[in-house]
Parts: sequence; structure tokens; C-alpha cells
Amino acid sequence: MPDPIHQFEIKRLIPIELFGFDATFTNSALFMVLAVVVVSAFLILSMQGRSLVPTRMQSLSEVMYEFVAGMMRDTMGQGHDEGHGHGHGHDYMKFFPLVFTIFIFILTLNMFGMIPGFFTSTSHLAVTAGLALLVFVTVLILGFTKNGFGFFKLFVPSGVPLVILPLVVAIEIISFLSRPVSHSVRLFANMLAGHITLKVFAGFIIMLLGAGGAYGILSILPLTMATAMTALEFLVAFLQAYVFAILTCMYLNDALHPGH
Repeated sequence: MPDPIHQFEIKRLIPIELFGFDATFTNSALFMVLAVVVVSAFLILSMQGRSLVPTRMQSLSEVMYEFVAGMMRDTMGQGHDEGHGHGHGHDYMKFFPLVFTIFIFILTLNMFGMIPGFFTSTSHLAVTAGLALLVFVTVLILGFTKNGFGFFKLFVPSGVPLVILPLVVAIEIISFLSRPVSHSVRLFANMLAGHITLKVFAGFIIMLLGAGGAYGILSILPLTMATAMTALEFLVAFLQAYVFAILTCMYLNDALHPGH
């Protein structure tokens, strides 16, 4: 059976060393750069000459915009839009570029991974951890910049009896510090497991066809499973980008409103 792990191998394309550090340009970096180029080109081309009667490309761009804006409104806007004068209830939209970029970047990388011969950058923990740490550091900076020491209210839930408050605070702190771990591992593990499963079923098909005779007929079973798994993986590719983005919204909301 073909090695299901081989598809995740990092390949050195252009050896680069900067200030004593290995900054080699790899196949993973290549597909991340390709994702940035493809998304940027699509958005620029789709919004050129935009009109009231949108083209198909413009419609798709607007749908993506509205999808992310709606996600942010639902997770960060409820309960804060009202009662805030001078438009402060919509402060969360300042972070739209960050959330939109994260969502569309991860979605594109995930979809690249579904194309035969392409590399799945999000199947590597280094990539997902980098994105998760970006969100985590942004939340810390935003929380202390906007609220000062009031950001620590995040770790002290209101209405908790004084007797168990130290325990609850300890749990909240551990939960907060573990966010980048769960945020990154969830995306990495789902993409890794899905592609390994697909490769395993594809390997069964090849083995059964190679055996010949009645075994060739049995190859229909793994072929059916591989087809179903492929459809499921497309769904997972979208859902994981959505989950990563919506958790980002929730974490940013905690930084903006730690007392809620």
C-alpha cells in the first residue's frame, strides 16, 4: 500500500539562510504564497468595474464578504450594538480584515489540499500554530490596550461564590492559555486525519485491482468509501475554516468586552 504519510512530506525548494536561521522556501510555503496570490487576484479582478448588477465573480466576492460580516455580527455584535452611542457598537468591524483574511486563507489552503498533486499546508502544525498564535497575541494586545487591567475581568466570572472563586479563576486562566493549542490542533488534526483516510482507501483500491480476479470486484467497496470521504472532506475543509474564524471572533470579543 502507498505510504499515506508521504503526502505530508516537506520538500526544500530554495535553500535560504537569514542571520544564521534556516528560512528555506519549501513546498508548504509555495502553496501559502500561491493561496495569497490566487485570493488577491480573484478579489481584485472581481471588484474591478463593480456595478449594481454584479457579475458572477462580483457576486461570489460579495457573498464571502456578507458571510464573514454576518459571522462577526452574530458573535461580536449581539448585546453591544445597542446602547453604545456614536457608533461604538460596531467597533468589532475594525477587525473584519483580520477575520476575513484568516477565513479565506485557510479555506483556500484546505481546498488546495483537495486537488491531486497539491500540498495541504494546513496539515502541518507549524502553519496552524502560527495562525493561532497570531490570534492569541492580537487578543492579548487588544485586551490590555482597550481595557488595561480590566482585561483580567475575563478570568473572574460574575456571580461565582467567593468560596470557589480561586478554583474558577485558575480554570479560566488554564482555559485561556490553552486556546492557541486547541485552536491550532483542531484544524491540523482534522486535515491530517482526513487526507490519511482518503489515501488509505485509495491504497485499498489499488491493492484489490492489482490482485485481479474476484478481488477486483471488491474494489468497488473502498471506491465507494473514497468517493463519500472526498465529499465529506470538502465539507470539512469549509467547516474547519469557518470554525477557526468564528473562534477568532469569539476570542476578539472577549478582548473587547472582558466583563460580559
